[in-house]
Amino acid sequence: MTYKDTPYSDRSDIEKIYTNWKKVVGLYSRGEWSSAVVRAATAAEIAANLVIREELENQKSIDAPFVNHLMIWANGIQGKYQKLILPAIVGKSYDQDFKSLGSKIGTLNKARNKIVHGGEFGNSEPAHEIILNALDIIYTFVKQYHEEFKLDEIQIKVEEPSI
Repeated sequence: MTYKDTPYSDRSDIEKIYTNWKKVVGLYSRGEWSSAVVRAATAAEIAANLVIREELENQKSIDAPFVNHLMIWANGIQGKYQKLILPAIVGKSYDQDFKSLGSKIGTLNKARNKIVHGGEFGNSEPAHEIILNALDIIYTFVKQYHEEFKLDEIQIKVEEPSI
């Protein structure tokens, strides 16, 4: 049984990232720029969830229900990053790698919020750049715990001129 046969709610964070990234690739290839950005932000937030679970549940043995409560409280990738991830990784060999993501996380969160809360529409090039930022965030987070992790690349798509 592959993860594709598993109900979404029962999938691991890694499986959810793969599922969402496949959707990003499809949406972007069809010119659905805004939806691709939102889905890329979702995949990046799930990668943040993975970090939180690894650091708090697996390394610090904090109960899963409490960790889940903290993730809801932290509210979104920006909150999870600032309130949970950064404090959890202080002094670790990868803390600078994670800290270096701050501006990319801010940019991704802002782009997502403009679409979701402001109704803005995206375009090919800016969407591609934001998606690449999301990919960097995902790789930096996930590869710390799963070195072999790999997602499909996204090639920039040239927009067709409007008639």
